[in-house]
Amino acid sequence: MTARLKYVDPNRAPGKFSRAYAAFSNTRLGRFLSIRVVWKLDPLLMRASRGRVGLDLTIPTALLETRGARSGALRRNAVIYFHDGDRVTIVASKLGLPSHPAWFHNLRANPDVTFGGIPMRATVVGDESERERLWALADNVFAPYAAYRVEAARMNRTIPIVQLRERG
Repeated sequence: MTARLKYVDPNRAPGKFSRAYAAFSNTRLGRFLSIRVVWKLDPLLMRASRGRVGLDLTIPTALLETRGARSGALRRNAVIYFHDGDRVTIVASKLGLPSHPAWFHNLRANPDVTFGGIPMRATVVGDESERERLWALADNVFAPYAAYRVEAARMNRTIPIVQLRERG
């Protein structure tokens, strides 16, 4: 049986609960819980439930599996995503903190990843007009991305956008 990733239309307006949850996640308490609880438990829950259960409630997330850049060890992270044609788009926001998430460094070193149980190849989006187009879609899926960009810019960090395509 082939793994299926739930289609996420970035042009579809999020519901009230999704908007409220996204707003909460951008509060001081929401950020604290993301770092201390969600980022640690979500990969375990998603792996155990085969991607059906996660702590992000209505925010579209799937399990990203990368290989450690130095160690080669398997690493798992729950990541927000949306579709853009036949590609899946993910954002290496890390709440706008000063450094990129470890999974981003890993996929740059080893771009063959598994996302939502599907073997994929990662490509970092470099074209600025394409990034602007994707940011408009990303902000519709998860509004706090706009605040994360502001935070990152204060620390001279540009948040990477990554697109994934099925391998084979």
